[in-house]
Amino acid sequence: MAVVENVLAVVLAVGDGQELHPLTEHRTKSAVPFGGNYRVIDFVLTNSLRSGIRRVLVLSQYNSHTLHRHIRDGWSIYNPELGEYITPVAPQMRSGRTGYSGNADAVYQNINLIERVNAEHILLIPGDHIYRMDYAAMVDFHKRTNADMTIACIEGDHDPAERNSGMVSTGSNGRITGLGRTGNMISMNIILARKDYLVRLMNESVINGSLDGEFIADMLPSRVNVDTIMSYPFGSQVGRVTPDRYWCEMQSVDAYFEANMDLLRLESPLEMYQEDWPIRSYRGQIPPARTTPGMNGNEGIFVNSIVAGGTVIAGGGVSHSILFPDVLVEEGAIVENAILLPGVKVGEGAQLRNCIIDKHVKVPAGEQIGFDQAMDSERFTLSEKGIVVVPNTYEFPN
Repeated sequence: MAVVENVLAVVLAVGDGQELHPLTEHRTKSAVPFGGNYRVIDFVLTNSLRSGIRRVLVLSQYNSHTLHRHIRDGWSIYNPELGEYITPVAPQMRSGRTGYSGNADAVYQNINLIERVNAEHILLIPGDHIYRMDYAAMVDFHKRTNADMTIACIEGDHDPAERNSGMVSTGSNGRITGLGRTGNMISMNIILARKDYLVRLMNESVINGSLDGEFIADMLPSRVNVDTIMSYPFGSQVGRVTPDRYWCEMQSVDAYFEANMDLLRLESPLEMYQEDWPIRSYRGQIPPARTTPGMNGNEGIFVNSIVAGGTVIAGGGVSHSILFPDVLVEEGAIVENAILLPGVKVGEGAQLRNCIIDKHVKVPAGEQIGFDQAMDSERFTLSEKGIVVVPNTYEFPN
């Protein structure tokens, strides 16, 4: 893997994550667990690592402790003596400014860090999207087209309710001609810019008052006919990633749930098993997962599920579900179409379906979740499509 020179990656993890509440009550969206073994941010950090980008700033703000701890434990792999690093950056509040008002403001508040880095190009990446991408191919495209800025775009008919990205209009040569509500491509909010251009754009935005908005929606529409802003097609044959063309912003609990369930399809739309592009994460020193008979001799079984290390299915049954590390499913318990985050305990005879149980929740014996929507809505959060979310602060009555 060649190191991509002269590129600094800036991962934007500054939102409050309300779209995934209550999963984001105590963690930022980028730190939400995903897929049995990972956290959401692992995908973009893996993309940077495998693409050869070895200088990374992670701008964070809300409920950032879990994210910073995960980066410390799982991503302290860079060598500062070689100029490599991954550094979490909280709001510096320089010159009397407050916390970040948005992604553009976050970049501006750290423009001093960006300016003093010996890099010619800055890669701005949302830290809360799920996809695989070879950024090195995008860097090569950006340089070949001599662009001021390049925006990664994807074709498709993504539901506007499930995304936070605008539309992009492009010419035949890939140059962007318009940004807004209509267009022939969807912006992925992945931006690669020449550093001098980005700094000038930020300083101009302070003057014209668009700094509190977002890059693509508020700062760039007036620049597309003046500067060279190109679109980079996501999911092409260029680059080292197999082109699965999977991308999810997870703009709702339902989108998060479905993105996890996508991994259980017969042919998953997200390729997780490319040998030269493994998704890196932190994994503790825990024993393998196992199934074992319960006290009454019932066999523990799981069908079409992801079961992480440390999990024990002791006489219970698990179907079409994702179990994170250290989950326990006891005798006669049934888990179906569910996501159980780390440390969840499911008592004897409990029945769970169409639900997300946050970490360390202890579901008592005989409990039912996902069967009576009226009862569930009185105790828990229900998504628009009826997925029940049990927060990690919930304690069942004795």
